Amino acid sequence: MNNISQVLSELQRFSWPDYVAFVAMFLLCIFIGIYFGFMNKSVSENDYMLGGRKMPIVPIAFSLVASFISGITLLGLPTEVYSYGTQYLYVGFGVIGMGIVMAIFYLPVFHDLNITSTYEYLELRFDRRLRMFGSVMFAIMNVAYLPIVIYVPALAFNQVTGVGVHTITPIVCIICVFYTSMGGLKAVVWTDVVQAVSMLGALALVAVKGSMDIGGANVVVERAWHSNRLEAPDLSIDPTVRHTFWCLFVGGIVYWTQTNAVSQNMIQRYLSLPTLADARKALCIFCAGVLILMALCGYNGLLIYATYQNCDPLTTKLAKARDQLLPLFVMDTLGELPGMTGLFIAGVFSAALSSLSTCLNSMSAVVLEDFVKPYVKVQLSNSATTWIMRSVVVGVGVLCVALVYVVEHMGTVLQLTMSLESITNGPLFGIFTLGILVPWINGNSAMLGGCVGVVVMSWVSLNAQWAIASGAISYQTKPLTVDHCDYTFDAAALVSSAANTTHHITQAASDVFPLYRISYMWYTTLGASVTIIVALMSTLVFGTNDPNAIDSSLITPCIRKFFRCNPQKTMDTCNAGIYLQKTLKSDEVAL
Repeated sequence: MNNISQVLSELQRFSWPDYVAFVAMFLLCIFIGIYFGFMNKSVSENDYMLGGRKMPIVPIAFSLVASFISGITLLGLPTEVYSYGTQYLYVGFGVIGMGIVMAIFYLPVFHDLNITSTYEYLELRFDRRLRMFGSVMFAIMNVAYLPIVIYVPALAFNQVTGVGVHTITPIVCIICVFYTSMGGLKAVVWTDVVQAVSMLGALALVAVKGSMDIGGANVVVERAWHSNRLEAPDLSIDPTVRHTFWCLFVGGIVYWTQTNAVSQNMIQRYLSLPTLADARKALCIFCAGVLILMALCGYNGLLIYATYQNCDPLTTKLAKARDQLLPLFVMDTLGELPGMTGLFIAGVFSAALSSLSTCLNSMSAVVLEDFVKPYVKVQLSNSATTWIMRSVVVGVGVLCVALVYVVEHMGTVLQLTMSLESITNGPLFGIFTLGILVPWINGNSAMLGGCVGVVVMSWVSLNAQWAIASGAISYQTKPLTVDHCDYTFDAAALVSSAANTTHHITQAASDVFPLYRISYMWYTTLGASVTIIVALMSTLVFGTNDPNAIDSSLITPCIRKFFRCNPQKTMDTCNAGIYLQKTLKSDEVAL
């Protein structure tokens, strides 16, 4: 009977056809960057960041899907379903709810304002302090998020090839920085189309080949049913339960709306479309695409369990990390087919590249619009703005490569980054929601609400992640066994480790403050709620705006009809100079 090392060496069959499939995807991305960068040499700011606001609907929709589904999702969701069952997939209802909420309340405001950075809205609606607050929160989150986006698929590549993480990450980042800096949004969108198709093809390939090997989809469903992995919605109202229908639906709507409707990474795509109707169509296609990809990831999770039901590779350490479970399954299933493993890894890196290029392009827009232009008194030329934007892309890309070393040597940084995301997302969403839905809130109240929201979410999420990292909080997985493995592993060490962990958790669980035990799916909702409540209460101190004196274009259409807004009369109170400058600039581009 072989040991784990022998099994792994047999599985690592990344042959030259796999490398050809893997490299072909990168070469195609480079070609797209060269085309849009060198074939269109006179690129204006509007073209570079928003594609001239004339982008077609379908490529933008594909780009949205590719940008949102990162390598972390592609590798993490199958492991989630494998370990905990299908309860998380009910977040699909939250995705549908997000589409409705965004189309009605948020998208009309941002699209009609003709802005480049969503944080410009905060200055128009409140003041420059809020704009800087939003931009700084966005920059912090992206700098922390980008290294993980590229590190996780590098782990997958390491699993199937043995190539070091620090060998592949600089190469990937250089390619991404090249086509993003050269081609701008157009290059990012069209490479995203290639990468979205690659992702979908990789997941479908794994699902079809894996199902055929095991005897069909009916075997997968049967084994999932007997292990209680196929679950009805959990209707519990206990907020400490990791996944319930309510936290996935309500919390999912808030989380996905924040990510899709007010984050610069995503809203920049919608703003590149010529009309609001086109943006709504892209939103519908995006929701459908995300649901399809999530369903494929979930099915692959059940397929992995059906394959390894008698020998859990996470317990035996055949897969050393949770994110390496799907790559292990791919090697086991597709390894005998030349080029197929390479196609899958290309799909995983496609997810990473699309997220990375989106963040780099959005960072260039935010830095230019929010950190440079407000403090430069002379109008920047096209060449100057292009140089600034490309410099930001290159600089952030270099920083991303450097921070991969930090990610590798700090085991809790993945959990820490998820905490950081909740720290910034909730308060920002609360501030945008106040601006769009509550016209009597002024800048002082919104600023205080945002600051308190950041402090509260820092306290809650960092303490919660510390409790998880220390083992004080643990979640029970579905039944897993190693009773029928066909290879040897150190069973005694695993039993001893499990006993020690159980003893520690039993002693520490009762000491965890209840607020730290709430589901992570409530974090964005909690942060937004704290921000909104504090802002509303602070009107007793800072007073209120006259709702009728607010420019109607800054309020969602559903609210405008309740107030007598006069845009021409009240432009000055909303920093109309910036708004008119943007409008005139777009008119010049059109001419």
